[in-house]
Amino acid sequence: MPANEKVNQTGRNRILVSGAEQALERFKQEIATELGLDYSGDKGNLTSRQNGYVGGLMVRKMIAQAESQLAGGTQ
Repeated sequence: MPANEKVNQTGRNRILVSGAEQALERFKQEIATELGLDYSGDKGNLTSRQNGYVGGLMVRKMIAQAESQLAGGTQ
């Protein structure tokens, strides 16, 4: 396991694909911007609900993209 890979004992927050962390951070920033949230500073200033919206929308978009790819479409 690379030294810079995050590992949590509960099995969460692990980066499974090397190099994906930066892409996920950019995606998170994009989603937050779509929602009108300032995600550039301290995330502690955002409510749990706001952070949840960002994560939830990320998951929905990733699922939609995977479904589209499985159906033979492109996105």
